[in-house]
Amino acid sequence: MSSSGANNPRAASPWATGGAMFAGVLMLVSGILSVLEGIAGIAKDDVYARIGDYVYKFNLTTWGWIHLILGILVAITGYGILKGASWAKACGVALASLSVVLHFMWLPYQPIWALIAIAIGIFVIWALCTDHHDRDAGRGVPPGGDAASGGWGPRNTATGPGPFAEGAGGPGRTPPAAH
Repeated sequence: MSSSGANNPRAASPWATGGAMFAGVLMLVSGILSVLEGIAGIAKDDVYARIGDYVYKFNLTTWGWIHLILGILVAITGYGILKGASWAKACGVALASLSVVLHFMWLPYQPIWALIAIAIGIFVIWALCTDHHDRDAGRGVPPGGDAASGGWGPRNTATGPGPFAEGAGGPGRTPPAAH
């Protein structure tokens, strides 16, 4: 019986692994766009027109500085994710969360772009939280499984206590057939 993603909670999902790389690219591009958005807000205070009355009223120059600073931090973090920096994933989740909140507050100025940025932020958070590549790499575990099986095929429980060791099983869990 082979191990699948459903039976192996440590198995890396191709969506999550590829998603983390894509999240890094999205953060880099989104950060650069936020920098440009910030520069536009700082340089000319009347570039963005507010749609209706809204609770979160800031001067557009203030919004420009917020976007500029956040954009620089997001772009640097996106670059860090692409380079595999250990600090980048946690920082990326924090910055993407902050970006989602700030873009919600930015809705009356650029509603369509704000909704797109919120969706991008949510994807980035999901991708970075579901990618376990760095934790597995630190333990010598290749994507998709444990080190003994080489990451592919059935999980080799003969090399030490595994998920079917005494006391580790749950209801309905049976050990794999002997090879």
